[in-house]
Amino acid sequence: MTTMKILIHGASGRMGRALLRLATADPRFQVVAAVIGRSLPALDALSIPVFGPGQLGNTPNFDVAIDFSQPDGFDAILGHCLARNAALVSGTTGLSAEQQQRLTDAADKIPVLWAANFSIGVAVLQDLLVRASAALQGWDVDIVEAHHSGKKDAPSGTALALGQAVQRGGGKAPHYASLRAGDIVGEHTVQFTGIGERLELSHRAGNRDIFARGALEAAQRLAGRAAGSYQLAELIFR
Repeated sequence: MTTMKILIHGASGRMGRALLRLATADPRFQVVAAVIGRSLPALDALSIPVFGPGQLGNTPNFDVAIDFSQPDGFDAILGHCLARNAALVSGTTGLSAEQQQRLTDAADKIPVLWAANFSIGVAVLQDLLVRASAALQGWDVDIVEAHHSGKKDAPSGTALALGQAVQRGGGKAPHYASLRAGDIVGEHTVQFTGIGERLELSHRAGNRDIFARGALEAAQRLAGRAAGSYQLAELIFR
C-alpha cells in the first residue's frame, strides 16, 4: 500500500484536531505538515512538523492538502497547492464569491473538492432533497440549522448547500433560521410545508469524526486524479 502524504491546514481547530487524530492512526496516510494558527501542545507527542500561517512555503511536498480553516487563510493554502501541484480538499465555509471563483479557476490546474459538509449522511440528504422538491412543487421550504456558539457564518455552509439541492429539484427558495449555542456539532432540518401536511428531513451529527472520516476518504480518492472540480458524492458513491 502506498502511503499518501497529506498536509492539514487549520490543524489547531476542532476539525483539524479530529483529522490529526484519525489520520495519524490510519496507515494509508502520512501527515507531513500541520499548519496551525495557535499553539497546539498535543502535536509535540505526534512528531508532526508544525508550521505557522506565514510558513507555508517551508512545508515538505505533499499529495493533498485538507483545509478546515477560516476564509482569511483560504487563499494562501489554495495558492500553495497550485505552487506544489497538489490536490486540495477544503471544508472552509464563508468563502466570498471571489474566493469561490479562484477555486473554480484552480480546478483547471489541480484536482479540487470543496464541500460544506463531509458527512456521508448529508450527501444522501442532498440527493433526497432534489427528489423531494421535484415532487412537492409550490410547497414552502424552511431550513433550520444549529451549531456550536463559536461558529461564525450563518446560515451554515451546509444549510446553503441543502438549499441549493432544493432549488436544483425545482423547489421554492428556502427560508433559513440559525441557532448558535453550546457545543452543538451540527443539526439541519429541511421542512416542506403544504396545505394540511408537512414533511421534515433531518440530519444530526453526533461528533466531528464523521466529517473528518469523510474528508480523509475524499482526500484518498482525490489525490492523483486529473485536474478538475469534484463533488463528494461522485468520489464516495461511484
